[in-house]
Formats: sequence, structure tokens, C-alpha cells
Amino acid sequence: MNKSAIRNFAIWARNKLIADIQYRAGLMGITADGIHPALPQSTKETEFYDIGTAEPYVIMGEAIKQRRSLVDVINQKTNETNYQTAYKYIMESVAYTWFNRLIAIRFMEINDYLPYHIRVLSSESGKMEPDLVTTPFDADLTFTDKEKQDVVRLKNENHLDECFRLLFIKQCNALNEILPTLFEKTADYTELLLNISVIDKEGVVYHLIHDISEDDFNIEKGGQVEIIGWLYQYYNTEPKNEAFAKNGKITKEEIPAVTQLFTPDWIVRYMVENSLGRLWVEGHPNDLLKSKWKYYLDEAEQELEVQEKLDEIHKEYAKLNPEDIHFIDPCMGSGHILVYAFDVLMQIYESVGYSQRDAARSILENNLYGLDIDDRAYQMAYFAVMMKARQYNRRILSAETVCHVYSIQESNHINRNQLAYFGVGFSDMERNDVLNQIGGLLDTFKDAKEYGSILHVEDYDWELLRRFVDNVDADGQMTFDTVGLEQTKEKLRMLIDIGEVMARKYEVVVTNPPYMGISNGNAKLNEFVKKNYPDSKSDLFAVFIERCGEMVKKNGYQAMITQHAWMFLSSYEKLRAKLQMVDTVNMAHLGARAFEEIGGEVVQTASFVMRKSHLEWYKGTYCRLIEPTTQIGKEEMFLAGENRYTAVQNNFTKIPGSPVAYWVSNKVLQIYLNNQILGEIADVRHGLSTGKNEIFVRLWTEINWKKVNKSIRKREQLSECSAKWYPYNKGGEYRKWYGNANYVLWYNIVGQSKMAGFSGHRHDGKERYFQEGITWSFISSGKFGVRYTPTGFVFDVAGSSMFFDTEIVKYVTGLLCSKLGSFFMSIQNPTLNFQVGNLKNVPVVFDKKIEIERLSNSCIGLSKTDWDSFENSWDFLQHPLIRYSSFSMEKMREDDKKYFKDMNCIEDAFTNWQNECFLRFNQIKANEEELNRIFIDIYGLQDELTPEVEDKDITVCKADLQRDIKSLISYAVGCMFGRYSLDVEGLAYAGGDWDDNKYSTFIPDKDNIIPITDEEYFEDDIFGLFCSWLKKVYGKDTLEQNLDFIASALSNKGSTSREIIRNYFVNDFFKDHCTTYSVIGSGKRPIYWLFDSGKQNGFKALIYLHRYNADTIGNLRVDYLHRMQRIYESEIKRMQDMIDHSTNSREVGTATKRREKLQKQLKECRDYDEKIGHLALSRIELDLDDGVKANYRKVQTARDGRFYEVLADSKSIMAKEK
Repeated sequence: MNKSAIRNFAIWARNKLIADIQYRAGLMGITADGIHPALPQSTKETEFYDIGTAEPYVIMGEAIKQRRSLVDVINQKTNETNYQTAYKYIMESVAYTWFNRLIAIRFMEINDYLPYHIRVLSSESGKMEPDLVTTPFDADLTFTDKEKQDVVRLKNENHLDECFRLLFIKQCNALNEILPTLFEKTADYTELLLNISVIDKEGVVYHLIHDISEDDFNIEKGGQVEIIGWLYQYYNTEPKNEAFAKNGKITKEEIPAVTQLFTPDWIVRYMVENSLGRLWVEGHPNDLLKSKWKYYLDEAEQELEVQEKLDEIHKEYAKLNPEDIHFIDPCMGSGHILVYAFDVLMQIYESVGYSQRDAARSILENNLYGLDIDDRAYQMAYFAVMMKARQYNRRILSAETVCHVYSIQESNHINRNQLAYFGVGFSDMERNDVLNQIGGLLDTFKDAKEYGSILHVEDYDWELLRRFVDNVDADGQMTFDTVGLEQTKEKLRMLIDIGEVMARKYEVVVTNPPYMGISNGNAKLNEFVKKNYPDSKSDLFAVFIERCGEMVKKNGYQAMITQHAWMFLSSYEKLRAKLQMVDTVNMAHLGARAFEEIGGEVVQTASFVMRKSHLEWYKGTYCRLIEPTTQIGKEEMFLAGENRYTAVQNNFTKIPGSPVAYWVSNKVLQIYLNNQILGEIADVRHGLSTGKNEIFVRLWTEINWKKVNKSIRKREQLSECSAKWYPYNKGGEYRKWYGNANYVLWYNIVGQSKMAGFSGHRHDGKERYFQEGITWSFISSGKFGVRYTPTGFVFDVAGSSMFFDTEIVKYVTGLLCSKLGSFFMSIQNPTLNFQVGNLKNVPVVFDKKIEIERLSNSCIGLSKTDWDSFENSWDFLQHPLIRYSSFSMEKMREDDKKYFKDMNCIEDAFTNWQNECFLRFNQIKANEEELNRIFIDIYGLQDELTPEVEDKDITVCKADLQRDIKSLISYAVGCMFGRYSLDVEGLAYAGGDWDDNKYSTFIPDKDNIIPITDEEYFEDDIFGLFCSWLKKVYGKDTLEQNLDFIASALSNKGSTSREIIRNYFVNDFFKDHCTTYSVIGSGKRPIYWLFDSGKQNGFKALIYLHRYNADTIGNLRVDYLHRMQRIYESEIKRMQDMIDHSTNSREVGTATKRREKLQKQLKECRDYDEKIGHLALSRIELDLDDGVKANYRKVQTARDGRFYEVLADSKSIMAKEK
């Protein structure tokens, strides 16, 4: 199956259908802006609409009724939301309806399932004209005389598209007789809006025929009904992305798209075979039947007492006949699970002597049930199930065929006053009983699409309700109250059918539920879940674990694939306690990348089969498939029988929090039972939630550093401190031992008071603020590591921390940074979230404390040196390529001295830096491996772990030539602006009062404006200043050698070293600067701002945010931008003079090309000058405390409130934090 082609077609077809349908609606005055009335000359029989042409658009007869119906539907939806949302929803619904029908007919024509065996969309011979258009009257479709005449006329006049549309609608209406749910009568607005072509090579029909191979549909050539599910998932790709990208809650209309995830075929087979299949063969042993089930797992060998109880359960299964098995998928999507369940049921029926024909009908009538919240998915599922039935029974397609799959409907629009007309002939007592029941049913289904299958429906007297609805007084005189009575009857019958399916119990429940955090849903869903499912309220998948358990009969089977978070997170501990009372028969623990459509670590899953029984000491089988990184790899490992474990659920309770850690050995269980845990000796705390980080949190680099205090040791000292900002631990990327000190917090008295006014503010752990401790990142890439944090920090919930009242912080840091830390955390919680509760439950054994603390101190020191070697650190002193080395030559071992040499050029400096990094990296690796050896011996886990550490798990840097040369250039620019000085260590200026005494070797730029030019126009442009800086640091004699070395490291375009470096400043320096001054989740926070006129590179100049004042833009305009324009004008004249007087054709050609470039640059500068002028006159003041994002917008907003984009990359830099 070519999924790439299927994906491309589905995404494209959705947009094409919507555009075509909106165009048709627009012809009749229905647009995204509103509904426009017909023109005054319209009559009852003919309506005219203004479409901006000489002749208005005309509709007549039935089309007028269809338009009114469309208007009514849009208005009804508008009452629930707003017009724009309603219009979009209806247009998309119509597009999807026709998409469904096109796909259904394509599947049926290829498999020869159409009643008259004539192709509708294509031709058996391969010609463009469909066979139905060629021989329309061979299909036995019912035509009126006028329709016959229209078909003949259109064919004769070669109006093939009009003829095709007429015949296509006829075929859809005819299919209503055999597939009424999918092919509803189209004499409504959906028919009115149909706008497809059969001859247009850019049309949906042409692409459907030519883009997707017929073999992908043909069940005799390996095609499957599964293609319908893939088309549905891919069709929803863009709506899903849009819903996730928007700000705000997910609406009920968006839930189907955002939660749609097509279940891999092998997982479907695993779930169905090990639930439905198991139910049957455990009561009716049949090795031949089992041999057909590739993914069936035999039960683990049990103790005799457990096996005896299992045998009793199996005796109950033996009493079942095939038609007694009730199977439901309550989140059926496009019906993938139901379709395979059909196949397994067919095998079961055949094993007891049924014919395929009789079995197919019985399966539809007795066995299969399905529910979904989405009408569109329901249509797909209904079609998929019916096509599977048709595969086994050629005569099964008819309106009378029962199919128990439903889309959950709402009762909101049912006219309850009309209930008085139902129940003709019922006694008063009977009527009152029914009205109470039906009233309860209607109450339950109010806003039902908000909740779907998680609704609880009482088990009413369903046959009584049906009799009540069927006995309706429809023969009386038509009154206002009886208008729509027939529609009310149909809606009530539908709700009764759905209600009965939701109320009953099932032998087997199998599903892939939606994955969506409840907090992302709207208020109704939040409230409902918290009230009805308090133990699983975090995510819909967990709610469905509970709900599916309620739907299963005693000793029945529940099979699901869900995110694996419920197995480990503390928020699901109560749910795990409930599931301890249900036997897990087997599990395929998939981890990340189980779905080929989803990359990365975010969606980590487990598929499992549970039996609604509780046998103490029952052993389940667990397949640990987390290591393979592809869907196919996981399947192959499963089939190979690798990484299989048997485990008794009772043992899970021996580990604090009861995680489903099926893989742990008895040795590990004894460690938990016999030792104290970290929570008993450490104060492990959640951190602060500010309520609005964009107000209270900054990167330390963007604010006035003079307002920061790092020396606070206790919160009580705040009252004596005048600073505004304080260091703030906020998690960050995976790093061990030390680092990730990127943020500061507004935490003086004013800040705390303002914080208290936000609803999301939580002051957790405040007693421990500013104390020495250990911190870690709440969210990680899957690896766990902690960092020592000295005094002076407040900590965030994303940088939760632990504290100690005794001197063991370095010992515990060593433990948690060792393999033992990761090992125990993988047991507690192998998800991406490392929670406070997980850390509390790590078992701690104290031994060899002096040696462990020595190694930990060494690692912390090495990691701090590494962190401080880059300008992201507030303890950064000097760039490593201009200082000698942090290793003292005197203290260095003789063996190490060979790695270093005297510096006289950058290449030598880099060699020293490279060797320093090499020694540091190897030392910290040796320390970690020694710590691992010690802790493995202390815990006795020699059979579980080895001490070796891979290079990729060491979190200090190796030298990187390009990165380090770019950072040297960044440091040089910092010296040009005065942020750094060659005469003092650390920050020379980052706000506050300027001190000239700090600068003597290299004097910073006076006006805080450094032009960047693509040619050498100024001596003091950025390249000129860089050369001057290099001379000061390394001497004049090595300038050219150093420029060559820098240019070779940069790998930019250019014919000379100077040209390469100049091109780097023009094209890449600011990009790299934004990368350096950014943190994941916080976005770009540059401190050197690039004024940029545009793509022609007409004008570029850097300024330093911390030196900005109200005159900076004015000075930039007058002294640099205008000066640049004069240079361009002069150069253009010079080029023109050369063109006019030169006799060398090559010289003329070069001058002409340069003149054209200069003219474009001059024009760009003049346009830019207009924008700069508004901002210069506004004399905008900035407050560093507002941060880069706010100031970046403020400096580009003139006094009149208009935004003038003059700075580079504004959209990205001003974007909201994630």
C-alpha cells in the first residue's frame, strides 16, 4: 500500500473539495462573510444572485428549496457557535460527505460490489470517460423521461461533466437502497453544492483514479478495507494541525480530528486475537483455529491453585455459542478493529459448521457493535463493516440488513413537547413510566457529542420505548406542534438504539481510545470527567480504560492500546489500584514510535489485554518492545518472542507508587522492601508556578544584570535586599552535575505581590527557596540526570528540587547521576516526565560516602568549568580561545602537559581548548564509571547493570571547531559593544552605569551602532572592527593566518578569507546569535539587534540592547542609513561612468551587474528610511526588565500605534512562549 500517495491525495482532495463547494455556495450568496439575499427581481420560482458579473447567477425549482435548507442548517449551527465557525463546519461537512461517497464508490467499483457491475468513476478499458457515462441506461437506474432526455442531450452536446454529475447523484441515490447510512438521499443542500468533474485533470475524480493504485483497493490483489481508515486519518491531517496550533480549548467539533490515530494492523490483530479469539478457544479448544492467529499469546504457566480457578472460568466460556458473543469498539473511528473482529468471528463460526453466508448475517445481527463521536468516522466504519460482510455474502447489501454501528447523537434539538403524540393506546401508568425513562434518556444525551462513549446510560426497557415511539398519532390535523413529528420519531428511534448499545454489557471490548489531556477540552468535558472519573481524570485514554472496564461482563475481555503513562505516573496511582483487581493477561509494551505516522518520544504506548476477574498470584505475560525504534521493528521483536516476561501483579505493590514494572527482578523488589527511600531523608518539592511566566521570568541575559542578586541564602533575607531579579531553576535540556542556570525571576516584594493576583500562581516549596540542593528537569528527552544547585536559587515546577538537612547532597547527586539513578527512575516512571513522587521513591543505601562524595565533587567542578566556558553562563569570565587554559600548568600532571602549547595564533589556541575539553570529558567519564561500579556493588546489581558509560551520555562538551570559532566571533562582537572587555573578566557592561575605566586595550564602539556591509564601504564596519580586535588579541603578525583559519572553520561562500568572514556577518551571524541566546520553550532572546532593510542587504546594522537609548534609532538613520544611501548613489554614478566610457566588454558587463545590484539596494534603503523615520521621531524608550520579546515589539511601534518592521526575524522573536 502506497501510503505516501494516499496521504498526498487525501490532504489535497480535502482542500480541493472545500474550495469547490465554497465556490458553489458563493454563487448563491453564501460566503464566509455572511448570507446575502436574492436580488429584488427574484420570484418564487427563480432566484437571482449577484456574483459581480454582468449577468446574475440563477437557481430555480428544487435548487431554491435546497438553498433554504442549507441556510437553515448554517443558522442552526450559528446559534451554537458563531457564523464563521458554522459556515466552515458545514462546508467541511459537505466536502467530507462527498469524499466518503467517492471513496466508497471507488472501492465498490474496483471490487465489483456495485449492484449493476458498471464502473461509475472510471472505465474497465482505461479511457477517461467512466463506463456509466458511456452506457448510462445499462445500469438499471431509475430515470424519469425528462432525465433520460437530459442524459442524451448532454452526451450529444459533449457536456460530459454535467452528464457525469447527474448520473453520479443518481447512482448515490440508488445506493441508498443497499447502504442507506452512507448514501442518504441527496435531494438536499449536499447535492446542490456538489461540484466535481470527471474530465478535469486537476479534479478530485481524476486524481483518485490516477494517484492511488487500484491494487490498494482490490481485496483480491492485497488491497484491504484498511485503506478507508488511512484515507480518513490523512484527510484529517490539516484540521488536526490547526486545532493543536490554535490558542484555547479543543471544541467538540475538533475532538475527532485531534484524537484520530489509525491503529497499526498488527496491534489490531494482537488485541482481537488475544481477547475475542481467546474467549472462544479457552472454552472451545481448537489448535487449528489458534494456528491462524499469528499474534495470539498462550497463557503463562500458572500455579495449580490459579489454574483450577482459570478452568472454572473456561467452563463458562464453553457454554457460549458464536452468536452469544457481543463485541464492541466504543471508539471505532473508521472501523479497523471491527473489520478484523469480523474476520475472527467468521473463523469461529466456520469452526462450528456455519456457512460464510449465514455467518456474515449473524455477525452483523448478533456480534458486532461500534460507537463513535464523529458522524464522518461512523460513515466510514459502517461502510468498512458492510464491505467486509459483502466479501463473505454477495447478497447481504440491503436496507434491511442490521448493522449495530452508530454515531453518538445529541438530544438537544428534539422537541419534547411532541412526546405527547407518542404512545397511542398506552395506559396512563405505562405512559408515565415511559415518559420518565425517555426523559432520562434525553437528559443523558444532552450535549452527548461533548462526551461520547464515556456517558453512562441506564438500562431502560428498550422494547417498551420502541413501542412507545412507534405508536404515534400522525393522522390528526397538522398543527404547529406537530410540524417535524416524523423527524422527531426518527431521532428518538436512533437515540434508543444508541442508548441500548451504550447500556448493555459485552463479552469483549476492544478499542484504541482518544489521547487528549482533559485540560485541553472545554469546560463541560472537564466538569463531567472530574465528577464521573476522578481516578483517571488527566487524560481521555485513561477515562476510557475505566469506561471500557465498566462495559465488560464478568470474566469478559478488555483489550486496548493507550499511552503508557497510566502504568507509571503518580496521577494514575488510584487507577492502577483499581486495575490491580483485574487480571492483566498479556501486554505489548510498545514505548515510543509504535505508530509509523508519529515520530519522536511524545506518544509512548502500551497495548494490553485484561480479563475482568481477580485471581491472586495470576501470572501475566509482558512483551517489552520499547527498544526497536520503528513499528516494524516492534512487530518483529514480538513475533520472535524476545524480551518476554511473566509477572504477578501483586508484586507491583512492593514498589512505592505501584508502577507496572513487570520487568524487575526479585533482587530489585527486595531492594525496595529492605531499604529506605529518598522521600524519607530528603525534602523533595514541587516548585513555584508564577501564573504568568511572560511577566515574571526572563533569561538572565536580557535584563539589567545590576538588578540581579545571586547571594541570597534564605528567603528571609529578601526584605534586606534591593534587587528585583533572582536566579531561577526552570529545568532545561538533559544535563547532569551542573548547569542550565538560564533564568531569573522577578521575586522582590512587588513581584511576589503581583504574582499572587494570578489564578495559576502556586507558591510551592517556598520554605526551601535559595537553599543548596539538587534540581532536575521535569520534562526530558527520556534520559534522567540531576544537577547540583548552590545557594541562591528559587525553583520552578519544571525545575523541581530536593533538599537535605544533613550533609548528603553530594552523595545523593552522585547516586542520581549514576546508572542506578536512571535504573530506578525507569522503574518508577519511564515516561518523559520525571515527577516529584518518582524521586521520592528511589531506594537509598549509604556506603563508601567519602569516595562517592569525592567523585561527585570532581564531576560537579568539571561540569561547572564546562558550563562557564560559554557566554550563556553568568560566571563566564573570558572566551577559552583567548585565555590560556583553566588547567593550571603548574598543577597539571606531567603526562597532561604534552597536550598543551604556547598560544600565538587561534589555531594553537583551539588546539589547547580541544585538549582541555578532551581531558575534562575523559575525566568525567572515568568518574561516572567509577561511581557506577561503586553503586552497583553497594546495591548488588551486578547481574542487572554494567558500569560503562557511552560518550553520548556524557553532558560536557567536546571541542567543535565551527561552533567554537563562531562563539569567538560572538565574544569579539561583545567586546565591540562593551559587553565584554579584554581588560576585565566576566561582564563589563550589561546595564547600569557605563565605566570607561574598564576598557583600554580595545575601545568599544562609541555610538552603539555597528554597520554590516556586503562590501568594504567603511573602515569601522563590523568586519573592520573584527580585524582590529584580532590584532589586539593575537597581534598584527598573525592577522592573515588567523583570518584564514576562521574562514576555513566557517565554510561560508567567498573567494577570499575576508570575503567569507564578511559574508558570515551579512548572512549568518544574527541567526547564530539568536540560536545562542535562546532556550528550548522560551524562544529567541537576542541581545544584539539587527536593523535589516530586507533581502537586498541594502542596510544592516547591529545595536546592543543594553546600551540602547531614545536617540539610537535617530542616530542610526542620520549617521548610517543616510550615509549608506549617499555611498550607493556615488557608486551607481561611478558604475554608470564606467559603462559609458569603458571599451572593455567584460568590465562593462561587471559594472552593469553591480549597478543593478546597487540600484536595488538604494531603493530598499529609501523604502526602509520611511519606516525608520517614524520610529526615529517617536524617540522610543525601553525598559530592560520588560524583556526582549516585549521590547522588540515596542521599539518597532511608533507613537501613532503603528508597527513598522525594521528588525530582523521579528515574527519569530516576538512569538509567544510555548
